[in-house]
Amino acid sequence: MKKQYFLLVDTETTQDQKVADFGAVICDRKGHIYNSCSVLVDGIFTDKENHPLFFDSNLPENALWSRKSADARYGKYNRMVAEGSRMVASVAGINSWISKAVNQYNPTLTAYNLPFDLGKCINTEIDFSMVENKFCLMAVAQNLALKDKSFLDFCLENHFFGNRTDLGNMVFQMKAETIGNYINGTLDHEPHTALEDVIYWEIPILKWIFKKLSLRKIMAGNYRSVSWQNRQVKDFYKVK
Repeated sequence: MKKQYFLLVDTETTQDQKVADFGAVICDRKGHIYNSCSVLVDGIFTDKENHPLFFDSNLPENALWSRKSADARYGKYNRMVAEGSRMVASVAGINSWISKAVNQYNPTLTAYNLPFDLGKCINTEIDFSMVENKFCLMAVAQNLALKDKSFLDFCLENHFFGNRTDLGNMVFQMKAETIGNYINGTLDHEPHTALEDVIYWEIPILKWIFKKLSLRKIMAGNYRSVSWQNRQVKDFYKVK
């Protein structure tokens, strides 16, 4: 069988919906990495005044995505540049890497919440148009996880649920961190830096889904992300 390669992408974004931190790997279904790209986008990350890192001004100061935390994230990225684990590159440079990777490996494109990452890349003129095949890693993982009793038990044991609404609805957390912790057997937090999220959180999810499904079945399944109405906690447990 011809070897299958995957272009697995993650982004960290700005207030104006562009990509500041771009991370991507070429890997196979077993998670072996053949190539990678990890850069801060010149003209976006480097223009803090016009393209500030994303924050939510309604959140408390100690929250991950608060306005105050944005300053800490800038500090972290600047240390990464100084230490050599990140470089600053132009959009043209990123597109050149993508073009060469696609020509060499003919990969299938995926990301956890692919529509989100693709949308931000389009806003930044990062070009994936030459990639023929793609699927949303989140959509496949969510559908598989909700059929996995051990995942449901893991959520119950660790209370991985959203807050209960005024109408009494409460849903499973289905973000990469939750499913990644289940797969990794951990209770850690994503660093929310693009390449590290790909390597330590999204590659394990990719490996996990390929233990259950072939690429042919994934592509034929046309998976959609699970709506909140279809992941309500009350529908998955029975009172004993």
